[in-house]
Amino acid sequence: MSSLPPCPQCQSAYTYEDGGLYVCPECAHEWSGETAADSTEQARVWKDANGNVLQDGDSVTVIKDLKIKGSSSVVKVGTKVKNIRLIEGDHDIDCKIDGIGAMQLKSEFVKKL
Repeated sequence: MSSLPPCPQCQSAYTYEDGGLYVCPECAHEWSGETAADSTEQARVWKDANGNVLQDGDSVTVIKDLKIKGSSSVVKVGTKVKNIRLIEGDHDIDCKIDGIGAMQLKSEFVKKL
């Protein structure tokens, strides 16, 4: 059997080596051997304004009035946001707010319910 590591994104066992990189044919993810070891050790942890750990599907409350860029609307303090999805990037919460729609928030401006 192959001694190549499984894909860190989709856990596929069908990875192959291409030069110095490993490639997953199912999700097209590419990574180096060092990155695979580092990613398992350093999993990203998202925290709210109070330091509570956030997870996908959590409900949060906005703790500050947030102006919506390109609009005159505002997300008010105390707005409840259900079923969040955590993503990489500056704005690390992807969500849908009733009356406003889909948007991204920073985890530092929310608290877990």
